[in-house]
Amino acid sequence: MSIVDRISDETMVQAFVRYLESERNESKHTVSNYLLDIAQFASFVFGKADDIDWRSVEKRAARSFLASLAAAGAAPTTIRRKLSALRTFYKFLVREGAAEKDPFYTLKGPKLSRELPDVLSVGEISQIMDYLEQSIATAIGENEKPLVVYLKKRNHALFELLYGSGLRISEALGLTQAELYLDDGYVRVFGKGRKERLCPLGSHASAAIKKMLAQEAIVWPDAKPSAPGARKLFKNKLGKCLTPRSAERLMHETLVAVGISGEYTPHSFRHSFATHLLDAGADLRAVQELLGHESLSTTQIYTHVSIEHLRSVYHAAHPHG
Repeated sequence: MSIVDRISDETMVQAFVRYLESERNESKHTVSNYLLDIAQFASFVFGKADDIDWRSVEKRAARSFLASLAAAGAAPTTIRRKLSALRTFYKFLVREGAAEKDPFYTLKGPKLSRELPDVLSVGEISQIMDYLEQSIATAIGENEKPLVVYLKKRNHALFELLYGSGLRISEALGLTQAELYLDDGYVRVFGKGRKERLCPLGSHASAAIKKMLAQEAIVWPDAKPSAPGARKLFKNKLGKCLTPRSAERLMHETLVAVGISGEYTPHSFRHSFATHLLDAGADLRAVQELLGHESLSTTQIYTHVSIEHLRSVYHAAHPHG
């Protein structure tokens, strides 16, 4: 039996999973990551022992576990994520009386280097959208199959939404038609921890989505009717929900076709959304709300991007720059 299976059967771990799902409203993916982190820690501390006694774990063992991760070459972000997961787990154990203290309480994770996010310029965004619109026109002009036209309209609608609303790719692909308010110009999004927020829907995204939905009705006219809340907005060629991996592949193919080099992903549209708003004078706290960031410090990285942009403009344009 694997360590994951062993801890999954453990009473307090099962209670913790119920807590994550019911009280914190975490996604299955997040719960799975918690279990993997707990299992890795249990394997380090208890090995193959039959009994797992969370109460017996000392701070020295917790510190040694974090040190072992660093020695194995784990990224600082990975170590900090595992530390956060195990703190949450032990906080729950203490609350439930299954542990007297949290051995991770005073331990600190490694410092993170604040790398600036990859941001597409306004010109590059225009190139991408122009290319996608032209590919739709070409497909229609060449009388391509309705499915081909749908896929091209879907690509355009997805990228317009990511850039126009600043959504995470997981948030965009998780949208249902019931969460879309095209006439009112906003979309209801469930972000990390299933926290709800309203995001504006730009006119370009709204128009692209309407065209995509009209084409969808042509491609799948006999689809069984379902509640709007069950209809995922973005579909693949089989009519099923588009995956993040497929969206990343589409991004790569589009950038190659347009001739834009760089390590950009669908998430780069979100970075560009925030940076371009700040460049245009948007309030930092307003951008924080739009992005769904809990902490303002997370949003502040985009001010650094904007400053870098201003510096480059200054050096290029000022006579004594």
